[in-house]
Amino acid sequence: QLRLVASGGGLVLPGGSLRLSCTASGFTLGSYAVGWFRQAPGKEPEGVSCLTRHQSMPYYADSVKGRFTISRDNAKNAVYLEMNDLKPEDTGVYDCNQYPPVRIYWGQGTQVTVSS
Repeated sequence: QLRLVASGGGLVLPGGSLRLSCTASGFTLGSYAVGWFRQAPGKEPEGVSCLTRHQSMPYYADSVKGRFTISRDNAKNAVYLEMNDLKPEDTGVYDCNQYPPVRIYWGQGTQVTVSS
């Protein structure tokens, strides 16, 4: 079955950290550029970060630059998003996908809630 599953979300205090994981099954994630996306309540989905196959020139949205780090482990068929200094505005459902995104790979995502 072709799918991507994001995990690692949770409830964290402002200033805290989380590490999201995304694992692929049914295909080789290392053959594609990958991205993390999020949707906050009442807002449009936005791209947070993406990374090429060869891990060069990662892209970060301005709102997360300097706080988030994307990485991938092709041997584990996985991609990660290290999130530091989290802010309440980072709250949302985070999901991973190829980049550009492919419809069939959207999943349930993982909820990140930053709140005191």
